[in-house]
Amino acid sequence: MSADHPGWDGGRSPCNHQRGAALLAAMLTVALVATFAAAALWQQWRSIEVETAERARVQASWVLTGALDWARLLLREDAPAVDHLGEPWAVPLQEARLSSFLAADRNNSADTGPADVLDAFLSGQIVDLQSRLNVANLVVSGKISTPDQRSFARLFDQLDLPQPQLDQLAENLRFASDTSPANMSSPQAPLLPQRIDQLVWLGLPAATLAALQPFITILPAHTTVNLNTASAEVIYATVDGLSMADAQRLVSARERAPFRSINDARVAVGGSPATFAEGQVNVGVASRFFEVDSRLRLDKLVVEERAILLRDGQDIRVLQVERGTPETPAGSTDTANR
Repeated sequence: MSADHPGWDGGRSPCNHQRGAALLAAMLTVALVATFAAAALWQQWRSIEVETAERARVQASWVLTGALDWARLLLREDAPAVDHLGEPWAVPLQEARLSSFLAADRNNSADTGPADVLDAFLSGQIVDLQSRLNVANLVVSGKISTPDQRSFARLFDQLDLPQPQLDQLAENLRFASDTSPANMSSPQAPLLPQRIDQLVWLGLPAATLAALQPFITILPAHTTVNLNTASAEVIYATVDGLSMADAQRLVSARERAPFRSINDARVAVGGSPATFAEGQVNVGVASRFFEVDSRLRLDKLVVEERAILLRDGQDIRVLQVERGTPETPAGSTDTANR
């Protein structure tokens, strides 16, 4: 048929147009349905993930709260007269499956409770915070404490750190602590640190802070150093007239038998009565402040918690709780009394 024939339209008949439009509409409908279905599935998946994450968070909170209560029980059962590293509270808890703790309880069995809780792994330790030098001791009644500054000076010297940085730390801490109306410059004062990493607010360089961190702490009251738990470096820094060799001898001697009094430590190194005098305010053989470090691994979730406890006789109070993941700093801080 030639192009001049009346029925020739170049292959573009109305039927072809209709079939093409119908096919295009069908394709658009399928694409639209697929988009809506994918969006619905994503919303459902997101809701499940949010619910799962929230459930894991709540379960982790329960487990860590239980671990903290267990640590408080250990400290409450411990005789407060003397604290040393041979006591039950000082034994670290290696990572263990939570179901092993539940199996030890006759009221629980492996068949009770959510499976993901039973597959949780818990580890942690209790640290005597009075085994370290307390930065807060540097300022007493608005003034720099000379004996405590000498102790920190010996620690700085032992760690080969610049002494001017200690002077700056002590002065800035005094400035931050002075909130009296007479201090007209108090609005310009730095914030008072609550944690070791916040000492950078007082001008302490990060490298110096990293070197000091194993040997210092920040506590809300003046504290003594426990000779039964402190490292040789801390003992050397705390006790006037004691050499580093004597401090190491003390550490070795207490492994054989913990010191029941300050005089026991003096006898162990043959020091003079003036070196370890009974009633000395900067050393002791008992502690009141402890840190509880807990780590929970629940499927893909890992949560770490740090709590500071104050033991006052049989009363164990939680002063501060910080909880976070290993990838991010502990951003959730809760200060409470329990």
